[in-house]
Amino acid sequence: MTKKITIIGGGNLGQSIAHGLLSKNYNPSNITITRNKIELLSNLKLKGLTVTNNNVEAVKNTHIIIIAVKPYKIENVLQQIDSHLKKNAIIVSVVSDYSIESISKNLKTKVSIIRAMPNTAASVNESITCLATQNASKEELEDVTKIFDTLGDTLLINEQLMDAATVLGACGIAYVLRFIRGMIQGGIEIGFDAQTATNIATQTVRGATELLIKNGNHPEAEIDKVTTPKGCTIAGLNQMEHSGFSSALIKGIKTSFDNISK
Repeated sequence: MTKKITIIGGGNLGQSIAHGLLSKNYNPSNITITRNKIELLSNLKLKGLTVTNNNVEAVKNTHIIIIAVKPYKIENVLQQIDSHLKKNAIIVSVVSDYSIESISKNLKTKVSIIRAMPNTAASVNESITCLATQNASKEELEDVTKIFDTLGDTLLINEQLMDAATVLGACGIAYVLRFIRGMIQGGIEIGFDAQTATNIATQTVRGATELLIKNGNHPEAEIDKVTTPKGCTIAGLNQMEHSGFSSALIKGIKTSFDNISK
């Protein structure tokens, strides 16, 4: 794809998207990224991206504008760039809990709008990105899908599920990392040094994930292959469940969803 992309908001997620695109050989001269403190984007500038703190200049003659700012900033950004958008521009919002309808109300210019929810694993091309739209054409949706396909896997969902997608896919990164941290701490307690415990835990999680993806089984089917009667695995699993492991995780996901849906 040769269309120009502007990322408004060069924070963690905005930079992750930029790095993901670069890792798939997207032409850096076709990418612009903005941030108030542009010195924090010096690494991307060195890689050939246009770096600026001027959102208006950034969107001129740009085909696809990805808005990656904090929720409280999005209305100001939309109103700021409104009259400077190309008529065939596509607005892609990765802002959580801000609907397509709300975006449209803050724009006088009629453009196609797509909501996207990737996660920070976009920087290593392992994101899961959920997309939703109401007025984008098939071709426009394909263009945006191609962008996020460079960052990992992409799913098209109903916009009503975008908050749920944010919790499970984006917040989910933190949940998994906290689980891995727990594995590492447990590994240290049973005798490994921190680095060795990290290596074992991270590869084990990667392996478990690949088992589910490639075999297409329910997690319990793969768990059954590891557990033996009176074995150490089932003993450990049962102790975790007695301590509320699955319940705590489910409650955490539900609490995040309740919070984002307020």
